Amino acid sequence: MPRKPKDQKLPAEVIAAVVADFPVDDGKNRAAQWLGQRGGKARAKALSPERRKEIAKKAAKRRWSSA
Repeated sequence: MPRKPKDQKLPAEVIAAVVADFPVDDGKNRAAQWLGQRGGKARAKALSPERRKEIAKKAAKRRWSSA
């Protein structure tokens, strides 16, 4: 942890501000993430409520199956 002279700790808000200046690189392409979000929203908007229900049931069945 960064320290001031005489081993005094820095206030938490100063440390938080320093950490916030360095974004974490998670290895993902930001443009691809944005496009993926747009595609998901467009697909959800295009699906009928019945089709969304079928997809949700299928996903729940697979999620809770033993496999």
